[in-house]
Amino acid sequence: MPETPRTVELAIEGMSCAACSARIEKLLNRLPAVEAVVNLAAERATVRYLPGVVDPALLISTINRAGFVGRLANDQSRAQEKARKLATRQTELRHFWIAAVLTLPLSAQMLTMFGSGAHHDLLPRWLQLILATPVQFWIGWRFYDGAWKALRGGGANMDVLVALGTTMAYLFSLVVTLSAAAHLHVYFEASAAVITLVLLGKLLEARAKAKTTEAIEALVRLQPKTARVERDGQLIELDVALLIPGDIFIVRPGESVPVDGEVLDGSSNINEAMLTGESMPLAKRGGDRVFAATANGEGTLRCRATGVGEHTLLAGIIRMVAEAQGSKAPVQRLADRISAVFVPVVCAIALFTFIAWWAWGGVFSTALVNAVAVLVIACPCALGLATPTAIMVASGQGASAGILVKNAEALERAEKVSVLAVDKTGTLTRGEPLLTDLLPLVGSREEALALAAGLEQGSEHPLARAILQQAQASGLALPVLDEFRALPGRGVEGRVGGRRLRLYAAASFAGAALPAEWIDTRQRAGKTVMVLAESSQTETSGDSEDTNDIALALLAIADPLRETSRAAVARLKAMGIRVVMLTGDQAATAAAIAGEAGIDDFRAGILPGDKAAAINALKGGQAVVAMVGDGINDAPALAAADVSFAIGAGSDAAIEAADVTLVRSDLNGIADAILLSRATLQKIRQNLFFAFIYNFLGIPLAALGLLNPVIAGAAMAMSSVSVVSNSLLLKRWRAGGRG
Repeated sequence: MPETPRTVELAIEGMSCAACSARIEKLLNRLPAVEAVVNLAAERATVRYLPGVVDPALLISTINRAGFVGRLANDQSRAQEKARKLATRQTELRHFWIAAVLTLPLSAQMLTMFGSGAHHDLLPRWLQLILATPVQFWIGWRFYDGAWKALRGGGANMDVLVALGTTMAYLFSLVVTLSAAAHLHVYFEASAAVITLVLLGKLLEARAKAKTTEAIEALVRLQPKTARVERDGQLIELDVALLIPGDIFIVRPGESVPVDGEVLDGSSNINEAMLTGESMPLAKRGGDRVFAATANGEGTLRCRATGVGEHTLLAGIIRMVAEAQGSKAPVQRLADRISAVFVPVVCAIALFTFIAWWAWGGVFSTALVNAVAVLVIACPCALGLATPTAIMVASGQGASAGILVKNAEALERAEKVSVLAVDKTGTLTRGEPLLTDLLPLVGSREEALALAAGLEQGSEHPLARAILQQAQASGLALPVLDEFRALPGRGVEGRVGGRRLRLYAAASFAGAALPAEWIDTRQRAGKTVMVLAESSQTETSGDSEDTNDIALALLAIADPLRETSRAAVARLKAMGIRVVMLTGDQAATAAAIAGEAGIDDFRAGILPGDKAAAINALKGGQAVVAMVGDGINDAPALAAADVSFAIGAGSDAAIEAADVTLVRSDLNGIADAILLSRATLQKIRQNLFFAFIYNFLGIPLAALGLLNPVIAGAAMAMSSVSVVSNSLLLKRWRAGGRG
């Protein structure tokens, strides 16, 4: 059998700008059967590869050969990486203060330029040399190291620009100082100040970038470390990692639930705000599900573990948020193309500036300073950070509101949604149908209910559960079921107690006339009417309408509308989104539900396999169509939609089924997700505008001699900080806003 592609996440150390991430991505994608996306802000690479052709060791060695450090990213390495980054920041902070102390006396000379317009030496040149040298070669060694690694790997990055520019200024000043050419100026303060300011910018950028990952850090911190487990009749405290499915654990008042489970005994209220964004606690009792890291209220719960380790809902959310933060939006493609050639182009512009100024003015020092200013002002960092920082903050904010975005591409497409196709059962409605009416046509009510429940015991459909629950509540014993078969889009059939029965939509019944008024009254009320019939045939054909069927009973089942559905539909319509309901129900039932929900457009009688075709039909006229369903049964339609939403997460399958998963079963989450997408794309466009306009204006000003290298260094350092800070403004976004 052919190997199945796998995905691995790699942590990358040593990237300094967008050119670095573009270089690594290019090298990884050159490998056979590899698809890699490198995120500068997250310092991560998400790589899809084919085992047997490529392995993680080859991926890491490719990164290492390019001059960077690659490692497998997992829960254990996440903590190690955090400690490593903290130690690195502390070292860089110490280096910055040393550089600041050494640079401050040199920078004082700049005051003479502002006062007189001329460059005067306030300090002896030998002292300037002593102060600037450790800044240039000790504090600034990181730029030489990064530049060498980039050039050795066949690329160029921001470190090349900084190292080249400051070295030119330093070496020129060194030659002038050693030759005692008093008529020439020295620029020790420029080289030292640029390095110091770039270090300050890196520190501020790292601090801001750390805030973009707070969402994942907060989720990881929520995971309890221990659990109280029943073993051999005793209650012992175990590490959560040691629990296995089926273990019985106890959650006392005020504690967090250690793993996903099912309540066996006890009752309490659980606060699931960290999963759903809903602040109101939910009542839990026997049979209810509980999820890891949710907070228990006043009662004690005895539960059976159903999901542990990487299989908890929380672990799935952490995994999904991490993947979304590491993905790349299509809007970033232009920035990536520019970043790939940015540094060589800037070096060419700097060389042209140097030659032009020297040829025109004949002053070597002036030409040198202007060329250095071009090298220093140009930095592709802002371009590289513009999109990923916004995506990281947005996906974190979405997760805190119960909106799980699978990737950046889905987040970008959601902004453009103009049509939303809504599945009825479990989406608009509660998904918990109730048997409200039963009319026996042959025999007693109890006999008809027992036969219908006996037939439905082979089905997992929500309508089947409604009939089975009513039979259980009535205390009826179910007959034996044989030869069960589902009739797609119609119902079910099988042999119950030796009798061949069918249960399907009343509209499909082709036998004797049914009581039309009884059916019509209930269908107008939005109920689904089904007929229980006995077949007189010895063999059946699931696809044919048998005129010899004998109707035994009529059953009416209602699936109540969710309390929030009508308000959510009104909110979506106010945002300019056309809402269309898709359902397999008859037109009368569909019209009743649509009217109650405030939906003007619906498609009734659609089989599950035909929903994808309905989605494609809605795409006519260049409409961007989103589909919301349960994430499993509606998989073909979800796949056909431009953006797919799964409502109500409770399993890995639901999380994997759609582009966006809504943990809370509430259509308002669709509106929130679209508003989050709009806010995110607005920030990305602002960031890209700032990044482009900064270089578009800064480089010409430097080439024209209108920017001092020190001012250029400060501007370059702050450009990245401004982009990240603008992205952090997304933290003010809250679910429940208006379009």
